[in-house]
Amino acid sequence: MATLSDVARRAGVSPATASRVINGSSKPVTDELRERVLQAVAELQYVPNAHAQLLARSHRGAVGVIVHDVSDPYFSEITRGLQRVATDQGRLLMICNSYRDPDRELEYVELLRGQQVAAIILAGSGYHDPDFTTLLNGKLAAYEATGGRVAVIGRHEHSGDAVMPDNRDGARLLGQEICRLGHQRVGVVAGPRVLTTTTDRLTGLREALAAHGRQLPEQLVRYADFDRDSGAEATAALLDAEPALTAIAALNDSMAIGALSLLRSRAVAVPDQVSVFGFDDMPMARDVTPALTTIRLPLVEMGARAMALALDGGSAAPRVESLTAELVRRDSSGPPPG
Repeated sequence: MATLSDVARRAGVSPATASRVINGSSKPVTDELRERVLQAVAELQYVPNAHAQLLARSHRGAVGVIVHDVSDPYFSEITRGLQRVATDQGRLLMICNSYRDPDRELEYVELLRGQQVAAIILAGSGYHDPDFTTLLNGKLAAYEATGGRVAVIGRHEHSGDAVMPDNRDGARLLGQEICRLGHQRVGVVAGPRVLTTTTDRLTGLREALAAHGRQLPEQLVRYADFDRDSGAEATAALLDAEPALTAIAALNDSMAIGALSLLRSRAVAVPDQVSVFGFDDMPMARDVTPALTTIRLPLVEMGARAMALALDGGSAAPRVESLTAELVRRDSSGPPPG
């Protein structure tokens, strides 16, 4: 394997000059020397050292993104928006999956800080954990003190640039639709208790039901893991506890699809016997049978706006952008039977 010294000898330049050309240093090099070095690189099939490139550059070129799970359609759509803006601005995107593990999230912040990324974007819900929040904010503040930028998507306790999906108002829309259709016996498949997104969506739903004189008893709420299988398990638990339910409100689309699968396995007709509602409007929501009534969040736009904020160094004051939710009616919902 060719070395930097091999390239320098082939080009007839010093190793320092070869390094400046290969690693993108801001120090000037004549066009003639640059061409010789690049020709030597091609002839020797030299592969540059990524760490050396980082040290040689006078600006940070990569952006770090910490998501809960990029295989989750919610985060896949957000990542599309992040990638679109990063690509337009010539930035490399480094994606880290925390799998909703707070300790891993802290480790990734340290890792990205060590890599001297231009910005860190937290693209997932905050946690109801004050000790974790204190630790995270301390690490982010240390990173920002070195010139790094931070943006978050969702409700976090970090004081900085943020893109806020309107989870609470979206859940109110969902509750209003359930009441408009006339459902009295409603079960809810919620996300993990520890996430602020779960709290916001459940709060908004409860507010809408209460405004129509309806309560949501705790025994009709099951907490799950924001995935299909957990949604199916939670739906089974709800129906076993309350067979007379006429509506299932799942607080993300993956869990709603799990609910549809469970109902189909029990030969329960949707929506004739039980209506099913989702949240987020992931691409799959329109393709399942029956197509899913859900709350649409502009997921791709959320990612794009967060990346734009992270890469825009023109504002010292924190900026918060709120993106609204809307109800999308499809075939999985209707009035209760009878």
